[in-house]
Amino acid sequence: MKFFQKCLLTEPHVCPWWLAYTFDNPFRRLFHLPETIFAPHLKQGMTALDAGCGMGYFSIGMARMVGETGKVIAVDIQQKMLDVLQKRASRTGVGHRIHPHCASPDRIGLANVVGKIDLALTFWMVHETRHIENFVTEISSLVKPGGKYLLVEPRGHVPLDLFQRITDVAVQAGFHVLDHPRIALSHAVWFQK
Repeated sequence: MKFFQKCLLTEPHVCPWWLAYTFDNPFRRLFHLPETIFAPHLKQGMTALDAGCGMGYFSIGMARMVGETGKVIAVDIQQKMLDVLQKRASRTGVGHRIHPHCASPDRIGLANVVGKIDLALTFWMVHETRHIENFVTEISSLVKPGGKYLLVEPRGHVPLDLFQRITDVAVQAGFHVLDHPRIALSHAVWFQK
């Protein structure tokens, strides 16, 4: 029990790479189908950001959607997650469209793409960041004017008041609310910059 407490009950909680297999698997397509979630916001030729990409479930789906002329920047703070993502992406034939980036716990660190992202995604991860305000503000700096941002947090694990706080931070950072889509097991909001 102490092992699990040490690995799982730390603050801030960051999902260990080995635990990601419990929810990042083929059964997830029953609940979270990337093609449905991102339509009509993600098109061929776009540049997408998957912050907190884990093992790449959404990065791979997004890479299929952006086509040969688009790219996905997959960001995680755990190199092991990015290693698994690269293997999975290569097996599915979209590895060349995905650009992995290992961030620090305090900063995404993608100065070369500031203002160039067409669509940013944070799926079930903002609650894990050390400084929500700094993180969401950095996401905003990466998204170009008119670009979109999808914020999704796990219902039950993240209380509604925390989700509302994150939403408010995104609005203060320069986004405006477009829609509250229905995504299984989740609180979700689409923003536009």
